[in-house]
Amino acid sequence: MSNHTTGPGHQAPPRRKSRREEEAPDPQAVAAKRAKAEKIGRTAAVFIMPLLIVGMMIWGYLGAMHHQEARDMPVAIAAASTTEAEDFAAVLEQANGPAVEASIVGSEREARDEVYNRDASAAIYLDGKTAVLYTASGAGVSASSAVESVLTPVLLDEGLKISAEDVAPLPENDPSGMGAMFLATAMVTAGYMPWSLAFSNSPELLRRRRAFPLLAGWSVLMSALGALIAGPILGVLDGAQSLQVMGVLALGVFAVGAGQLLLTRLFGAMAVIPGMFLFMVLGQPASNLGMSIHVLPEFYTFLHQFLPMPALGEALRSVMYFNGDGAGIHLLILVGGAVAALLLTNVLDAVRTAKGKSPTPTEVNVAGLHGGPRPKRRAWRYITLGAIPLGMIGIMLAFMLGAMQSPAVRDMPVAVVGSTIEQAEQTVAGLEADMEGMFDFTALDDAGEAEALIREQELAGAFVLPSQENPQAVLYTAQASGNSAVQVLTTVFGQVAGAQQLPLDHQELAPLPEGDNVGMAAMYLGMGWIMAGFMVIIVGDTAAPHARRLKNLLPLVAGYSAFMSAVLYLIAGPFTGAVQGHFWSLWGTGMLAISAVAMFSTIFSRLMGMIAMLPILAVVMFLGVPASNASLSIYMVPEAFGWLHGILPMPAATEAIRSILYFDAAGLGTHLTTLAIWGLASLAVVMVLDQLKPVVDFLHPVPEEELAALKGGKHQPKAAEAAVLPNGVDAEAGQPAGTEREKEPLGV
Repeated sequence: MSNHTTGPGHQAPPRRKSRREEEAPDPQAVAAKRAKAEKIGRTAAVFIMPLLIVGMMIWGYLGAMHHQEARDMPVAIAAASTTEAEDFAAVLEQANGPAVEASIVGSEREARDEVYNRDASAAIYLDGKTAVLYTASGAGVSASSAVESVLTPVLLDEGLKISAEDVAPLPENDPSGMGAMFLATAMVTAGYMPWSLAFSNSPELLRRRRAFPLLAGWSVLMSALGALIAGPILGVLDGAQSLQVMGVLALGVFAVGAGQLLLTRLFGAMAVIPGMFLFMVLGQPASNLGMSIHVLPEFYTFLHQFLPMPALGEALRSVMYFNGDGAGIHLLILVGGAVAALLLTNVLDAVRTAKGKSPTPTEVNVAGLHGGPRPKRRAWRYITLGAIPLGMIGIMLAFMLGAMQSPAVRDMPVAVVGSTIEQAEQTVAGLEADMEGMFDFTALDDAGEAEALIREQELAGAFVLPSQENPQAVLYTAQASGNSAVQVLTTVFGQVAGAQQLPLDHQELAPLPEGDNVGMAAMYLGMGWIMAGFMVIIVGDTAAPHARRLKNLLPLVAGYSAFMSAVLYLIAGPFTGAVQGHFWSLWGTGMLAISAVAMFSTIFSRLMGMIAMLPILAVVMFLGVPASNASLSIYMVPEAFGWLHGILPMPAATEAIRSILYFDAAGLGTHLTTLAIWGLASLAVVMVLDQLKPVVDFLHPVPEEELAALKGGKHQPKAAEAAVLPNGVDAEAGQPAGTEREKEPLGV
């Protein structure tokens, strides 16, 4: 009888694992390792994406604009005799060789036309002892100011009496030419932003038969929004211009959008990087809108010939300030760019289809759109996709253009210094009668006290009356406090001294360094801190939802703030030369500013998801920039922005940088306190919100038993759990994300 028979109560010995099975990795260990690697990669993305976007923009703008010097400005010269014109051209070339490029024209009319047609920055007609100086402020206030500053001293040195004529003056409702600049900037943003968002949000819209008509409709909608805000609401446009401006704006949005569609085919989800670089980082300096291309590096003169933002800006200028003259070539550039981009998109799609590949992505890849999990209905995705750029453009135009369209001096603090208080007060009374509301005068009898108050930034300037010891008037200013205020003071008090036939000595108490000769460092470094602060939250919500919980978010924000503050210092300092020294002070202040804005952004992120971009940008950027006292003096914008100057983080960041760089940290404590209050108050609000609405980690692995319960319908998830869970499980449907329901065909 065999001993190896088996019965009901006998169990066979367990099978020994083969060597291959013993060496095979544990599936759970592999999954855990993969999850850890993904978590590290997602955390790294929180650093990398803001680094690329913020670093690229700040480096691009500071690199282009931190040092401005007139270069090759075309000047047309005419005179009664060719010899006289040639002699003056030689004098001009000798005095300002690199700054101007003089040419001789046959008549005064021809010289004037050169300026009107924007072939010359200025023209001079010599008639005996008189020189008629032609400029066109409609072609750019910066260009007119730059060329006048070069030509005027030479004309005066030649003993010529100057008669100035503006052949294309800016309208009263847009006296600084901000209308064309902000409309162009807004429409370029409207062109590239939606298609960058669509790649992850609604990729089905990127297919040609949907994208092309959507782009056309979007272009018309955005142009109507721009014309509505700039026209009836702000009064920058008059009724006769509105339809023409709408056409130009629509073409600009369409051309940029077509270009961005092409970039999505080439670069996928990263298309936002080359899009911003091409359309904004290169396009803004090359546009000739904010700054004349003749005071920037020569590279931007080349880019001005074909990039869409310069073409859109110059076409708008032609329509708004030159009755449409000269718009044709710029419109052709936009049309040609749009056609080329659409043709190349078709070619790429055909090639990929022939290879059996989808020309567009087939999966939605965005975590939260409205403060909760990924919505299952397309309507939410489409609403978000349209609401973010639509709201951003509307807010940008309303706040920034509304604040800066008509600069007017208001209550600028200035001291009048006399030998006695009585003399100073008497002069103040006379000046106030002539300049009602422009200046907030203080009467002093000590020039040293006035100097101290200027260095402490309590005064914008001081006008010192002549005395027996000093028979000439003296004007004290602080260029580092803001170039626009200095320009106002030198113009106004130069006229005051001239009317009284007093020689005027202008003494600069806080001059800007050569590497930042127009004061751009404080503005762009501060803007970099603010952008870095809100981008870590916007990017982190989608890239690294595991870091949303406060215990994870705080150390991440601390490390990120230290990292980005150091990077931005390197850009402003060694890389561009706009800033010298002061590393530790700027690094620490930058950390505080970045972390404060990050905490403020977290409040809206908790409540609104991606749509939080709108209120965040409205507060920290679109209100913050006009209130910052950077691009325009705080005494030249509406009074409300003067109040905001004392409380918003952008002004605090900008003024802190100025204090550190140029004023021996005077007043720095106040600005640091403002930033600290924003950070601490925001942190307190976030803590309260987290108690009321628990934070969901969209990518946290779900335990097997919980997954089984969900699939079997034995457990109804809490509202906070009803999300696309981190291991790809749809809590509501009980199936992995990426099933047929999520990957439905995206064809037309």
